[in-house]
Amino acid sequence: MMAAAAAAESGAKVILIEKNKRLGKKLLLTGNGRCNITNAEFNLKKLVANYGKGGKFLFHAFFVLNPQKTIDFFRQLGIKTKIENNKRVFPVSEKAEDVTAALKKYLLKKHVLISLNSFVSKVNLKQNRIEKLMIGNKEITAKNYIFCTGGKSYPATGSTGDGFNWARKIGHSISELSPALTPINLKRNGMEKLQGLTLGGVGINVFHNNKKYIQETGDILFTHFGLSGPVILNISKEIGELIKQGSVKICLDLFPYLNEQDLNNKIAGKINKNPKKIVKSLLADFMPRKLASLFIKNSGIKVGKQIGGMAREERNAIAKFLKNIEFEADKLSGFNYAMITSGGVPLKEIDDKTMKSKIIDNLFFCGEIIDIDGKTGGFNLQACWSTGYLAGKSAIN
Repeated sequence: MMAAAAAAESGAKVILIEKNKRLGKKLLLTGNGRCNITNAEFNLKKLVANYGKGGKFLFHAFFVLNPQKTIDFFRQLGIKTKIENNKRVFPVSEKAEDVTAALKKYLLKKHVLISLNSFVSKVNLKQNRIEKLMIGNKEITAKNYIFCTGGKSYPATGSTGDGFNWARKIGHSISELSPALTPINLKRNGMEKLQGLTLGGVGINVFHNNKKYIQETGDILFTHFGLSGPVILNISKEIGELIKQGSVKICLDLFPYLNEQDLNNKIAGKINKNPKKIVKSLLADFMPRKLASLFIKNSGIKVGKQIGGMAREERNAIAKFLKNIEFEADKLSGFNYAMITSGGVPLKEIDDKTMKSKIIDNLFFCGEIIDIDGKTGGFNLQACWSTGYLAGKSAIN
């Protein structure tokens, strides 16, 4: 939609080919239906740092359309925005359908021809140029073409990897595709009873072959199959790579700003203050009920026992548990749960100043089909807006 709008805005005659019955089906899911439009990180260097090693590729696209310009663009379309925690930008209405509707209205205003229920069955190439697209028996010809097909995440929305197949068939290589920003499945060891539990400000330590590879702090959510939440989604790609090499342990620290001895002293203080309190009540002061149940099951400590009668080893066991709740990772949750796709058309095969293919003379790329992915928090939508806008502006030449 952004690529089509940018091209039409510059005077081009544009057709937008959509395989679904409606536009923006995947956009409707973003931000849990609220549409996390962008991230209000206005420092360009800090912005690109959220996209890993490939972030520098986006410098020019962000120079052309940065987060502030994106906010201004949507305001002109009638979408007022607000900034929430971690600089995440949402529409004031908190409705993704408002964003989709505004974009569609703008496309129609710019006389973009929208072809719904149109599945591209073939891309015809002639002398290093795309000659035409086939939609059933119907031919679509144009001076330039932009592939904005997304990746493979949430395939129910139509993102089934079509663009990767087209690009590969006409000469592009495709970097390995894998789910990113996706929950982590854990091996079943009682964690399924933790479903729905949320924990804030938790320390997350990830070990592979007893070596610590990842250390983060953030909010997490227990699902029926494992772990989710912003910090888990952001490290899921790295965890996926580690899983390929062997067993991976994820250790949670409920008190990351206290060492084990200080935590032990804190627990001892509670015991000394009210020794007639029972173990169950003491545990409630330090952890949610669902976690306390898991601890009791594994420790064998009697919940009705008065805390004044606890042995030092029992008290130490509580501190050890709070500082190191250990789970074993099984696998990534897959494309059905992933917010984005990692991999795609390699950056070396695309001109970062125009988004034009370096292999096919009249082809441009934008969005998730490109081998670049960012953290959660509006960064991936910003990459889509910026690369789409740049591709649309460049494709009119």
